[in-house]
Amino acid sequence: MIETLQSIDPARGDVVGEIAITPVESIPQVVARARAAQTGWAAMGLHARVAAIKSALPEIVARTEEIGALISREMGKPLREAIGEANGCAASLGEHVEDIAKALEQETLDDGKVQSQLRFDPLGVSVCITPWNFPIWMAQDVVIPSLIAGNSVIFKPSEKTPLCADLWAKCLIAALPRDVLQVVHGDEQQGKALVAADVNLIAFVGSRAAGKHIMREAAGGLKRLVLELGGKDALIILEDANLDAAVTFAASNCFRNAGQVCVSTERIFVHERLADAFETQLAIRATALVQGDPADEATQIGPMVDAAQKAHVVSLVNDAIKDGARMLAGADAKGNFVRPTVLAGIRAPMRIMQEETFGPVACVTRISSDEQAILLANSTPFGLGGAVFGETAHAQRVASLLDTGMVGINKGCGGAAGSPWVGAKESGFGFLRGKTGHRQFTQPRVISHAK
Repeated sequence: MIETLQSIDPARGDVVGEIAITPVESIPQVVARARAAQTGWAAMGLHARVAAIKSALPEIVARTEEIGALISREMGKPLREAIGEANGCAASLGEHVEDIAKALEQETLDDGKVQSQLRFDPLGVSVCITPWNFPIWMAQDVVIPSLIAGNSVIFKPSEKTPLCADLWAKCLIAALPRDVLQVVHGDEQQGKALVAADVNLIAFVGSRAAGKHIMREAAGGLKRLVLELGGKDALIILEDANLDAAVTFAASNCFRNAGQVCVSTERIFVHERLADAFETQLAIRATALVQGDPADEATQIGPMVDAAQKAHVVSLVNDAIKDGARMLAGADAKGNFVRPTVLAGIRAPMRIMQEETFGPVACVTRISSDEQAILLANSTPFGLGGAVFGETAHAQRVASLLDTGMVGINKGCGGAAGSPWVGAKESGFGFLRGKTGHRQFTQPRVISHAK
């Protein structure tokens, strides 16, 4: 009997669909097929691989609404945002492919004595393990550069969003040689089996704890790793900040996708001169957000992905309140829903300030100086993104002292086109996007001769 994985709608509790689980004992055969297919895929050359992937684009475009609807049903993202994710991925895929190809073009280095060819060759078999919160964006960020580099790919999407990921992958598989891209379904058992298998690269987007396990298990074979891990992003609001702009950003970045975003603002350090007005306005914005069925056009905030995620968020909030935090907005909600919550009086030792919340909770701490804000912002093992609001030059000075891979000045942390998506400290090992990010899916090789 074939074991199946059920995908559950977190808003309604309905079964969205089922998909066959890949037996753990079959993983070595999956890897062997990937290894056999990789040689021919690499031999096709960079531009032929690009053409093959581009040929899948019409089918992906044709299925975007279907993929988006599945994203919404499987993880609870409001439907318009879920379709936006699918459409955004499809619209950017062609340019994404071209950017990767340009990054992987062979380069010539010449110092007058020696001429070298710098090549970016395939590593071999790449395992791509992706999360549920952006099930297509994150897949595109690791699967596509792996393929264009000439690696064969074994893709394991989250067990919480298998259907949308499987549909997206099938659009690509139809355009590729046999076994160049394979999908493995299951939970951490399948993930651990893939990490332990005879593979060359593991590209993982997910929790810090899982990333640490992968590093330990990969060490024996010195497997290459690209790990995009969790965040505990800070928003610093300086004394000279535009209050309305800071409130607008916080209301969006704390609560979008029900806070289930790796660069959600989870900690807010606001200058005491602005704190009263900021807390009041943020609580008003949080209370006004419409939460409900993701399929409803009016819905702005959906549910947590499942009961376990809700329990984690509620536990952190309750512990903070026991330790003296004040709830300015938020209330009990039924099912897997957590109301957008604003907590004031937050102190650094609280558990909610050290663990990734991954829920719609804004934690506000008052600060009296830049130095205090910087010290508190840097006080966790995380270092993915962050934001500083204030007069530009002042904010830039503060931002330069934050231990994060990405910081936004009066905006979110995302950079200009071509910027890498990169974490510092325990939020990342290797990074994604941009020329240097794309090259992490390759083996750089230098071939030189004397002139």
